[in-house]
Amino acid sequence: MNVTLRQLRAFCALAQTSSFTDAAASLHVTQSALSGLIKELEQTLGVQVVNRSTRKVQLSEVGREFYPLATKVLQDLDGALETMADLKALKRGLVRIAAPQLMSCTVLPEVIAQFQQHYPEIQVRLFDCMVESVLSKVHSGEVDFGIGPEREPMADIEAKTLFEMPFVVVFPKGHPLEPLEHVTWAQALQHPLVALQGEFTQRLRLDLHQSVRHLALNPANEVTFMTTALAMVSAGLGVTTCSPYANSLIQRHRLLSRPLVEPAIERRFFVFTRKDRPLSPAALRFETFLMDYVACHDWPDTQNIED
Repeated sequence: MNVTLRQLRAFCALAQTSSFTDAAASLHVTQSALSGLIKELEQTLGVQVVNRSTRKVQLSEVGREFYPLATKVLQDLDGALETMADLKALKRGLVRIAAPQLMSCTVLPEVIAQFQQHYPEIQVRLFDCMVESVLSKVHSGEVDFGIGPEREPMADIEAKTLFEMPFVVVFPKGHPLEPLEHVTWAQALQHPLVALQGEFTQRLRLDLHQSVRHLALNPANEVTFMTTALAMVSAGLGVTTCSPYANSLIQRHRLLSRPLVEPAIERRFFVFTRKDRPLSPAALRFETFLMDYVACHDWPDTQNIED
């Protein structure tokens, strides 16, 4: 059975007007074309849906049963098409993002706020999580895309470079490192280091060893979140390292930072997506918005505070 949408629209228009002339006019077709569509519908269904007379058109008993069903089909379809049009026009939509805790409390709130000024009907949900959880959330489909530093590649994950930044060392005001414009890793590691647990420190240790073999990265404390590390530095428990994009958080803790050199080690951050799942129009627009935001944003290498 192959009932067409044109047949359903013709039938519903006729049921609403009880007139072939008025129904044809509402659909912008000829009366003969409308009559042909009703006949095709009856042939397809194998029943008569309209009782025809010279004075008035009435639905048959079967037609009266069929009318609310046909109306619902058309309403559902029109609603679905309207939703698709809104999604394409960015009048509605949902974007789900996974990002590490540090980026989630520095860069992304500002990006989301600016994005929603342009697209207020699009909802953005941010999942702040451990760095190691970002890729798994993308892989499972829990989020549309993830943002984070370089990790071991996965066959089904595509990675687009978001930015590349050097490390800075962070310390409290009055610290011996404050007079320096740049700090070498050897100078930084003379002080107790508060580092992040897991792959962050492992990769950093490997990069340092490859560049300066005599330097040993032995943290005094390893914590899960950079906010904890900054709080410990603020309490005078050592120094820490991070990327300049965290300057807003460094400033909130009233800390200072200096570029780390000899060697100058950089970290790349990526946008991760599933290769087999195209982004929705809303998610694709947010990704482009994020890329544009980063491209025109200048994060300084140092952050000073005032008394």
